[in-house]
Amino acid sequence: MVELAEIVRNHGAAYVAKYGNKMLPSHKRALAAILSCRTEELGGHLYKCDDCDCAHHRYSYHSCKHPSCPKCHTADTKRWLDKRRSELLPVPYFHATATLPQGLRRIVRSNQRTLYPILMRTAAEALLTLGLDPKYVGGQLGILSVLHTWSRILDFHPHVHMLVPAGGVDKDGVFQPVKNRKYLVCEKAFSRIFRGKFMAAAKKALPKEKFPEELWKVDWVVKIKPPVRNPEKVLDYLGRYVHRIAISNSRIISLKDGMVTFRYQKSDTREWKTTSMPALEFLRKFLQHVLPDRFHKVRYFGLWSPGNKKRLRKIRQELREKKGIPDEPKEEAVSLPAAPDVLCPCCRKGRLVIVETLPKKARSPPWQGKWKTEVQG
Repeated sequence: MVELAEIVRNHGAAYVAKYGNKMLPSHKRALAAILSCRTEELGGHLYKCDDCDCAHHRYSYHSCKHPSCPKCHTADTKRWLDKRRSELLPVPYFHATATLPQGLRRIVRSNQRTLYPILMRTAAEALLTLGLDPKYVGGQLGILSVLHTWSRILDFHPHVHMLVPAGGVDKDGVFQPVKNRKYLVCEKAFSRIFRGKFMAAAKKALPKEKFPEELWKVDWVVKIKPPVRNPEKVLDYLGRYVHRIAISNSRIISLKDGMVTFRYQKSDTREWKTTSMPALEFLRKFLQHVLPDRFHKVRYFGLWSPGNKKRLRKIRQELREKKGIPDEPKEEAVSLPAAPDVLCPCCRKGRLVIVETLPKKARSPPWQGKWKTEVQG
């Protein structure tokens, strides 16, 4: 199977040579991290079978833990989902999305650190504003928001996914369900308020930028899917984007003659298709989805904001008692062993134990020297 690291290893130097003077430092760091992930460059451990008659040994190298690496964060996703599940209210949930129009994407791509937070904040503010209207909810909504910047074929397509409970908290602190069980707020009103709030905030943040006038003449795409009674399904869907990058290794089919072929699923028919592009173009498309350093792609608004944690727990408990849902058992802390207890794959009798710690190998960034052609281990 071809991995992203192999594409970087074979074509990263050519990409940096061509675009290095225009590349963001974060993009260079992403390439370096992906290249060194789970190799001897990052150090690791040497495992050996503890059976006297078996000489099997195995090298286990550390992961880079970079947000854009496809080999990392599987355990992080599970931990995030477990924590969010404990915060869900026992009510149906809506899945809402807000997408920026094509005419804004060049500006957003050039001002990611400034406009990504504005996109997430104004989309949530539009929903919160409508949620206060008594004809919809008449209370403060809770919003879990996740930024997503790519399409299925890696095009730049910034939009926000939002998980919203079917109700909100009124001024008296009482949870009020939506007035219409199948309807959160008016999508047309949501679109217009989102457009107005985003444009006002963007112009204030970038006073020298010229925004196309036609942005006011097109409807900004927003969608609110019918509520689901099992919010964990939507939460699992969002969880795939929390610690996931634009493409996984499993989708990459081949790297041949400088061309990368990968598969993607059509959104309308759910049919799997393949597409090919030059390796440098593939890297360009991939890197445009590398987020600015320390950017938080998951944010919480309204009832779900960090300042409302106690309030959220209280409302959750009240709703569970009202619906007769028993309290969840508390999980006992389990002490983990210092080293993994792994059965030897060779003799199937002994256990693999750590016999040596491998230090990191200091090196200069690969674009300043010769790129490795092999990964040992």
